[in-house]
Amino acid sequence: MATFHTFEKIASSFPEVTIGPHFEKISFRVKNKIFATYDDTNGLATVKLSPMDQERFALLNPTIYPVDNKWGKQGWTFMEVDRVNEKVLQEVLATAYCQVAPKALGKRALQNKNRKNG
Repeated sequence: MATFHTFEKIASSFPEVTIGPHFEKISFRVKNKIFATYDDTNGLATVKLSPMDQERFALLNPTIYPVDNKWGKQGWTFMEVDRVNEKVLQEVLATAYCQVAPKALGKRALQNKNRKNG
């Protein structure tokens, strides 16, 4: 199962990611837009997905679920990091990054991923 170190390593591997505080959490941003946060106290990440991707990941893993308010309806999704494997974590973070990043950066991130996997 994944750890914060793994989460941080994957999230910061995408092009032009910056890391900074967001209230009591750590935020991961691209072009100043948050695609993920991590709550170290609870080991809980929040990621920005499309509603369709949110539903897809939630069906695959019950420890990935919508935020229970209007933010959840906009695609914000909780993920219990220590209860997902690294492959799922990689896919969720890549999807969240591409959801928020400008298209050119998202395309570059996917090309880099394909080079590493292919």
